[in-house]
Amino acid sequence: MTDPPRRWRCGELLLLLTLLGTLCETGTGQIRYSVPEELETGSFVGNIAKDLGLEPEELVERGVRVVTKGRTQLFSLKPRSGSLVTADRIDREELCAQSARCLVSFNILVENQMKIYGVEVEIIDINDNFPRFRDEELKVKVNENAAVGTRLVLPFARDADVGVNSLQSYQLSSNLHFSLDVISGTDGQKYPELVLEQPLDREKEAVHDLLLTALDGGDPVLSGTTHIRVMVLDANDNAPLFTQSEYRVSVPENIPVGTQLLTLTATDPDEGINGKVTYSFRNEDDKISETFQLDSNLGEISTMQSLDYEESRFYLMEVVAQDGGALLASAKVLVSVQDVNDNAPKVILTSLTSSLSEDCLPGTVIALFSVHDGDSGENGEIACSIPRNLPFKLEKSVDNYYHLLTTKALDREEISEYNITITVIDHGTPPLSTENHISLKVADVNDNPPAFPHASYSTSLPENNPRGISIFSMTALDPDSGDNARVTYSLVKDTFQGVPLSSYVSINSDTGVLYALQSFDYEQLRDLQMWVTASDSGNPPLSSNVSLSLFVLDQNDNVPEILYPALPTDGSMGVELAPRSAEPGYLVTKVVAVDRDSGQNAWLSYRLLKASEPGLFSVGLHTGEVRTARALLDRDVLKQSLVVAVQDHGQPPLSATVTLTVAVADSIPEVLADLGSIKTASDPYDSGLTLYLVVAVASVSCVFLAFVIVLLALRLRRWHKSHLLQASGDGLAGLPVSHVVGVDGVQAFLQSYSHEVSLTADSRKSHLIFPQPNYADMLISEEGCEKSDPLLISDKVNASKTEPGVVQVSFNFP
Repeated sequence: MTDPPRRWRCGELLLLLTLLGTLCETGTGQIRYSVPEELETGSFVGNIAKDLGLEPEELVERGVRVVTKGRTQLFSLKPRSGSLVTADRIDREELCAQSARCLVSFNILVENQMKIYGVEVEIIDINDNFPRFRDEELKVKVNENAAVGTRLVLPFARDADVGVNSLQSYQLSSNLHFSLDVISGTDGQKYPELVLEQPLDREKEAVHDLLLTALDGGDPVLSGTTHIRVMVLDANDNAPLFTQSEYRVSVPENIPVGTQLLTLTATDPDEGINGKVTYSFRNEDDKISETFQLDSNLGEISTMQSLDYEESRFYLMEVVAQDGGALLASAKVLVSVQDVNDNAPKVILTSLTSSLSEDCLPGTVIALFSVHDGDSGENGEIACSIPRNLPFKLEKSVDNYYHLLTTKALDREEISEYNITITVIDHGTPPLSTENHISLKVADVNDNPPAFPHASYSTSLPENNPRGISIFSMTALDPDSGDNARVTYSLVKDTFQGVPLSSYVSINSDTGVLYALQSFDYEQLRDLQMWVTASDSGNPPLSSNVSLSLFVLDQNDNVPEILYPALPTDGSMGVELAPRSAEPGYLVTKVVAVDRDSGQNAWLSYRLLKASEPGLFSVGLHTGEVRTARALLDRDVLKQSLVVAVQDHGQPPLSATVTLTVAVADSIPEVLADLGSIKTASDPYDSGLTLYLVVAVASVSCVFLAFVIVLLALRLRRWHKSHLLQASGDGLAGLPVSHVVGVDGVQAFLQSYSHEVSLTADSRKSHLIFPQPNYADMLISEEGCEKSDPLLISDKVNASKTEPGVVQVSFNFP
């Protein structure tokens, strides 16, 4: 019977963990622990946080995790305590079979640093497996005439444990004919054999039942038993004999299933059934019986399934040849499996960054991966590479791990995404390779300000534009992406003529379209200088400025303005004087006009639109000079009316007109005598108005004359009284001379007054313009002016500013 496996008590496990859960650090940063097998899930293995130099809470922050090499994850991390614990049941025999040391290797990855640390955990064997025979009962045949000392090979037991917990000894139940001898083989296995101690007699006892027990060295000792039935046969003189005690064969792992590996040969010189040999495996494990097939009659060994060098590099088996008389012989067979380059290298990504900021520093880790090839030797040697034209490189880390690093700064605007091909190739013949593709997106950083296509802009707008009209559209480009490329527009704060720029124009912050907020007038605003700012939405935002010149284009919106002759503000009318003796081409006057527009819109031309006597006067097209076109005749009327038109060259052209009155006479008295009879052909209303004015002036003159006569009478009366007083006593010696007004003074006053009553139509003020050299003597001489009383003279003589030699005389009436 077999003993049940021992169950570990909790206190013993804790004590064992304390003793075995030790840590060793080598110069390469390798971390080692040791734990017994069969621990419960979650059992403490080691303080990984402490051994990495981290605090427990940093395990999550730094992304620390366990990375295994393709097998079931046996260990995990407890973030709260920073401990390494078991994640599953650990069976040393399943992991390492009969290896003396069982090491489980894995890695600890610190994600945020892309650092990898190697960890080895040694699994300590416990006595949890008892020795086991393949069969519970075995029949052994022996001839009854077998000599004392004859040895019979017995099946050996297997114990999955190692060391002291493995198989240590055998025991045979007590009997009279057989003893037990244990032989240690070269492979370390203990082989039991029965040794005949007493002669056998088939007639007395044909069957001997024995019990073979296998014991291990654990505490407590575990054991396994098998029943041995020894069958005593009639005499058989010769046992089979193999040609070799050990057969060796080496085959490649990729041979087809059913391939014959070798043929074993054993001979027996007996005849009949005692000489017929049959072959069989002895003590084979399940793997042998599943992989190989032995022909019991021919001794041929062939494969039943594919061989795999990576699974098992050799197979050791024992073949027994037995004749019909139960005599047997055994031979060892060693099948070595040769490695074939049948496994392509593999790339296992441990950690990968799918997006990397373009401002990352050279040497930034992008990916951490391991490479593995199931083959061995040169077939398992791997070379790893990436294309050379990329800004990346590979750097070997611990074990078969590699870092993928940047070698220089990245620029998303140049290349926004990289497809990196990692190629791993082995050194086998022919070589096998594997490609793994990594896609890396370059994340945008706001490192580019918006840029305008031009250094400056200029545009124009006709004046009198509608309010809110679109003036100009500007676009700035930002090579960044997302919010870093979203551009907004604004005007730099400024003033123009003391008014904020924002009251003239505005800009759409999203589209960059410039709008006019008011109607522009070229005569007030000819150009507007501004700066436009384009800002992105990055953090921090970047911006750039560009100058924009807005020019207001002139439109023909101003009528020519006539400066001379100016329309008097006091209601008087100007009269130009042309002597009858004037020759053709004589300059009568000049029309002066300006246009507030500019360019072609301000080019003025003059023409005679209407004349009371056509052909008498002409107007200079570009000068505006009014000249006589022919000699003046006596029959020409005194008053000539001219309508002069001034027109610009705009589209459409605008014009203004002025009416000139020209008096044709040789002397001022002639003008004054005939002024009342002057009739204007162009306006009948002027004649009636002139008549009314003459009557009014005559009435006023009569009243004034009566006033003067009364004044003279009063003066004479006073003089008369004074004379009487002087004659009566004192005389007239004290009378002031200033109180006496002579007839000459009255005449001078009346002469001056006669000048004042020279009126023209529709005005209280008349102007007579005449040449100074010809008629100055006819108006008022310097001597007369000096002698006249200022209170009695109201004539005003003004020289014309337009033409030299022309004098303008104003006649004022109360």
